[in-house]
Amino acid sequence: MLENSVALGNSAQGFFIESQRFKTTYISYNFYLPLEKENAAQFALLPFILTTCGKEYPDFSKLNFKLNKLYSASLSASAEKVGDYQLLKMSISVIDDKYALDGEELVLKAAELLNSLVFLPRTENNAFFSEDVEREKRKAIEHIRGEIAEKRLYARRRLIEEMYKDDIYGTPKCGTEADVERITPENLYKAWEYMLSTASIVVNVVSGVLPNNIFGDIKSQLSGIDRSRAISVLPSRPTRALYAAKHIEEKMDVAQGKLVMGFSAGTSVDDEVGAALTVMCDIFGGGPYSRLFANVREKMSLCYYCSASIEKRKGLLMVDSGVEAQNAKKAEAEILRQLEIVKSGNFTDFEFESSKKSIVNSLRGYGDHQEAVDAWFTIKSAVNSPVSPEDFAKLIEKVDKNAVIEAAKTVKLHTVYMLMPEKSGNGEEEI
Repeated sequence: MLENSVALGNSAQGFFIESQRFKTTYISYNFYLPLEKENAAQFALLPFILTTCGKEYPDFSKLNFKLNKLYSASLSASAEKVGDYQLLKMSISVIDDKYALDGEELVLKAAELLNSLVFLPRTENNAFFSEDVEREKRKAIEHIRGEIAEKRLYARRRLIEEMYKDDIYGTPKCGTEADVERITPENLYKAWEYMLSTASIVVNVVSGVLPNNIFGDIKSQLSGIDRSRAISVLPSRPTRALYAAKHIEEKMDVAQGKLVMGFSAGTSVDDEVGAALTVMCDIFGGGPYSRLFANVREKMSLCYYCSASIEKRKGLLMVDSGVEAQNAKKAEAEILRQLEIVKSGNFTDFEFESSKKSIVNSLRGYGDHQEAVDAWFTIKSAVNSPVSPEDFAKLIEKVDKNAVIEAAKTVKLHTVYMLMPEKSGNGEEEI
C-alpha cells in the first residue's frame, strides 16, 4: 500500500492510497474544523444535505438516477468528533473503469459528481432551500433521540459531558436537539462557506489506479476560494487529571444499570508511545483474554459486559459496563483493582502476547475494507503521520512489558458515571 501526496492548496492535501485488492474506487472529502459548541450542529448537518441534492441534482430522484448510471455508485456522509475537531466526511464508491462497458470513465464521472455536490449545492439567494434543511433537521433530531434511547451510548455521552464541562470536547459531535432546531437555511449556507474557506481538507482516493487529473479538478475548484484563513490540525488539549475523582449518579427507567468510568491518560502524537497505550488498553479491557473480561465479567460475574477503549488524541481512557444496581460499587472497585494489576506489571505473558497478536491481526485486516483504509489515512494525514496500518502493526510487535507498565502509570481515574434503575431488580443482559 503506497500513499502519494498532492498539494491542493492552502491546508488542503490529496492522497492516493494504492490497493489492488478492490474492484471499486473510493473517493472521500474530509473537512476538519475546530469543535465549537455554537456551530457543531450546523457543521454536522452539512455532509448530509450536500450528499442528498445539489444544483445539478435538485432532488434525490435525479441524484439517484445519476448514481444508477454510474453502475449503482454509492454516496455516504458522516460527522465525527476527532479530539478537539469535527470531521465532516462526504464520499463516493464506484466500480473501476476496467469493469465498465465500452471503456466508460466511471471514476472520473463519480469524482465530478462528488465535486459538484460539495462545491455546487442547491441554494438560492445565499441560503439552502428550506424544504431540504427541514428534512435533514428531522433526520438529525431522530438520530440524536436514537442515541438517547440507546442507554449504553447515552451513558458514554453523559460521562463525556461531565468530564469535559469546561472543555470543548464535551460538545456532542452533532450538537443538541435545541441546536439543530436553531439551524436556518441562511446560517447553514454561511456554515458551508466557512467550511470551504477555513477547514483543513484531506481528499483520499483508494484505488488500484489513480485516474488522470482527478486531483487537478479538485485543485481547480479550491483555487477559486479564498483559503487564507484555512486552519492546520494541531494536537488536542490533553485531559487534565483531577486530584479527586468525580462521581455522578442518575436514575432512569432502565432495566440494566450502566457504569462508565473515565480516566485521564497519556496523549500521543508519537506513534511508538501510542503503540504502548494501545497494548496497555487492550490488556486491561480488550478481548476475552483481557483483565476486565476474564475477571470482572467472567470470574466474578459483576457485569454483563465490561470493556475499555482509548482516545489517544485526547488522552481519554473509558471503561463502560452493564451492571445490576447492587453490583455497581463492587464492579467499580474491581475495575480499579485490575488497573493497578496492569500498572504493577502483574499481567501474564499469555495476556500480553494475546493482546499484541489481536491488535496486529486487526491492523492487518484494515486492507480488507476501503472505508477502513480511508479512515486510517484521513486521521494520519491530518496530523502529518505517514505510518500505515502495517507500519503500526510492526510498532505493536516491538512493544515490551516495561512500555505497557509506563503507559498504564499515566492512567488516573477522573469521573465515574452511573445510570441506575429507578426501581431495584435484575437487569436483562445487553451485549
